[in-house]
Amino acid sequence: MVLIQPFAALRPRPELAARICELPYDVMSSEEARAIAGGNPLSFLHVSKPEIDLPLGTDPHADEVYAMGRENFQRLIANGSLVRDAAPAYYLYRQVMGAHSQTGLVAAASCEAYLHNLIKKHELTRPDKEDDRVRHIETLNAQTGPAFLIYPAVPRLDELVTARTRQTPEADMVAPDGVRHQAWRGGAPPPMAPIDPPV
Repeated sequence: MVLIQPFAALRPRPELAARICELPYDVMSSEEARAIAGGNPLSFLHVSKPEIDLPLGTDPHADEVYAMGRENFQRLIANGSLVRDAAPAYYLYRQVMGAHSQTGLVAAASCEAYLHNLIKKHELTRPDKEDDRVRHIETLNAQTGPAFLIYPAVPRLDELVTARTRQTPEADMVAPDGVRHQAWRGGAPPPMAPIDPPV
């Protein structure tokens, strides 16, 4: 069973990344999201917390909220703010927070492997939160919020990451909270030995 694989990402146009990219949907209230996204129709909060575009007091789990998220998502694609890559690839994503830097491999992970415990679960999640994200994913036909995973050290992968991140990132922005975000497209998937699942 394949644990991860490349995918053709939808990515912000580099010059628009700072206007599109936002904090994760679950670290702020609807009121905070409404204030942050105010005056910025490109803010991804219109997709991840679409109740901000409906009347105050709208139930964030109402059908019209998910429909609004899909409408806003499709608008970003239609107007060219988000562009799908022509071919599948792995990606690299780095966050720099003060003196701390962390770089990750971005890939599609296997839900089947997760269900069969080949990808270890790191926490018990609440069913209502799971149901909300499932509805969001199914309505948009897209996964819009990454899940962070860890894996055993793979020297060859470390070498590839180091070599690629020495090059100019395709997206490079500093968010309002001072965190720097950088991204690289990895090109064609490199041949490498599979990562052994945890035991």
